[in-house]
Amino acid sequence: MKKNLTVLMAAVLAAASLAGCGSSKPAETTAAATTAAATEAAATEAAKEAAAETTAAAEESKADSASEGTAEIPTDFTTITPGKLTVGTSPDFAPYEFYHINNGNPELAGFDIALAQRIADDLGLELQVVPIDFDGILMELQNGNIDLGISGFSPSPERAQTFDFSDIYYTGGQAFVIRKADVDKYKDYEAFTGLPVGAQNGSIQMGLAEANTPNANIIGLAKVTDIVSELVSGKLEGAFIETAVAEQYIKNYPELQIAWDVPYDTEGSAVALKKGSDLAPAVNAVIKNALADGTMDEYIATAQELASDEGNVFEGQLDENGKAAAN
Repeated sequence: MKKNLTVLMAAVLAAASLAGCGSSKPAETTAAATTAAATEAAATEAAKEAAAETTAAAEESKADSASEGTAEIPTDFTTITPGKLTVGTSPDFAPYEFYHINNGNPELAGFDIALAQRIADDLGLELQVVPIDFDGILMELQNGNIDLGISGFSPSPERAQTFDFSDIYYTGGQAFVIRKADVDKYKDYEAFTGLPVGAQNGSIQMGLAEANTPNANIIGLAKVTDIVSELVSGKLEGAFIETAVAEQYIKNYPELQIAWDVPYDTEGSAVALKKGSDLAPAVNAVIKNALADGTMDEYIATAQELASDEGNVFEGQLDENGKAAAN
């Protein structure tokens, strides 16, 4: 464009020079007018081209911004109930999932529940959460009674043989928990030979208990709430609990403490799906977007805050009247 403008201005100046060879005043006026008109036309053309380039750059920037960290959500999926997303969870795992008592009414809370709602919303579905004991969720998934299992699942190689898993949406750790009064008493796993050690049935923590304390009396319980209660009362001497969950319980039970971290290769939580489920691409797209836009961090922060409201937290199954039974 600059080259064209230069040529145009040269032509204009040449015309003006030729006009200036005569002595008549009208010729000078005509040359000046011609120069002004040409200059204005060139400027207008330059402005139009610059505007077009700016618009194109803006559109390209917008497209780049949309493509970075934002995944397109597939729409070619099926659910067991048209228009609904049925999710199984075990609400005894704060801050992942639990009940928060609001004006006497127990409401499902936790960052897993928030993620489930985000998935349903982004897929244009109504969320239906089914509270199930942890060791029953995968069975219900395999039997086709629920679409997703969202309950702090670690995608272990053993589980991956039977189920599909989404991308990791939360990276956590594993912990071994004891009573604070026993911190000088227990220094390693060998000290628990023959002693009762707890873990949740069907969980990764049960596998960790079997691998790390094979000589202990391993006690499997359905709910983490029960494990903590047994640990506080002295019926258990130690327990394997997911780190974020252990930290949350310790806030409410300061007589407990994490003795040490438990090494584990598969760190993190993922959504469980039935093998071959066509929901996987859509779920992964939502997870990618929730991580990219920062809302997953917000879900976690909100869940931790609610879980710290000790007097209004209930973990476990509601009774037949939908009320929070006494733990």
